[in-house]
Amino acid sequence: MNWKYKVNEALSEFAGFQIRRVGKAEKTSVARSVASDDLVRPPADPDADRLLVAPVFVLSPVRSGSTLLRAVLNAHSMLHAPHELHVRRLAVGFGTPLAEKAMDALGHNQADLEHLLWDRVLHRELVRSGKKYVVDKTPANAFAFERIATCWPDARFVFLLRHPASIARSWHEASPDKRNAEQAALDALRYMKATQRARRALGGLTLRYEDLTEAPEDQTRRICDFLNIPWEPEMLSYGEQTVLQKGLGDWKDKIQSGTVQRGRALPTPEEIPEVLRPICRTWGYLPEPADRRP
Repeated sequence: MNWKYKVNEALSEFAGFQIRRVGKAEKTSVARSVASDDLVRPPADPDADRLLVAPVFVLSPVRSGSTLLRAVLNAHSMLHAPHELHVRRLAVGFGTPLAEKAMDALGHNQADLEHLLWDRVLHRELVRSGKKYVVDKTPANAFAFERIATCWPDARFVFLLRHPASIARSWHEASPDKRNAEQAALDALRYMKATQRARRALGGLTLRYEDLTEAPEDQTRRICDFLNIPWEPEMLSYGEQTVLQKGLGDWKDKIQSGTVQRGRALPTPEEIPEVLRPICRTWGYLPEPADRRP
């Protein structure tokens, strides 16, 4: 066993990757995410190109109660809301220049093929569930809302907000060894800003986590009205969760209770980090300063 093999074996075990020499032909086979906006376009024929009909996307920051909302929605007989799916990270690549040329002759670029893949994955999951509509609640989807809205022109969006200081605190508590309180606030703020950009750009329904936990029936009725489906009382007792692990949704005891639990008390104004005060005002959790009021 030579030293190169030993290094690669160690890298594979502890880091999850290996180093290898890439030849000229191999370079074209590496899947890469689409960055250029001009490559991203709606389906040429939505009826033929898309299997999903009116998918639902919950866009929210991390630690905002999206796993609770997912469980509530999944309890509805018409809604299938699986764990976080991260389909936006599924990419395709052309194995050879001839493959790229062949797809181009069919009218497909890389973004088109990725959208077909995303649609197929979600549709397969929906068909296996036996329900009518799929719901995806992956928080990172907020960073790709334009592509999601382009991929599925008939998609429907539910925005879930929570007090920004509560989000930051929960994000810190989720991995205190990974990020301190200040780092958690800054990292969570990225998700909040992405969610806010999506709210400004897309139509949809906005919910607050605090309202969902205080008045779950009222809020679930609002959701059902928005989705044009009948309300079902089973949504209030969503039952046992089969997928509870970090990275795919909330795994804490509260979510395992099977019913909507009241949230903890809101932070006081003095407990709100300075970096989160602007988004708190935007979302109505802090009043505007007196000198800015009309």
